Amino acid sequence: MDAINEVHVPEPGLVVVDVAAADDETAFAFHTALAARWATTSVERTTRDPGQPGVRLRCYLDLRQPLDASAQAPAAPR
Repeated sequence: MDAINEVHVPEPGLVVVDVAAADDETAFAFHTALAARWATTSVERTTRDPGQPGVRLRCYLDLRQPLDASAQAPAAPR
């Protein structure tokens, strides 16, 4: 995969996630789990490195986005 540079993460709270998985299904399942909690870029395909097993996927997360209300832990009683 290409190197990560300042263009990818220009400010705090942005994250680049590189996934290495055995197959497309696993890589997309992991992306789906991330997307359920944070704002992420969409992904449509994985890449393969010639001569290497498995697949790779890159996505970008914005941790500044609030968690989905259904994914948050219940609030502590006051």
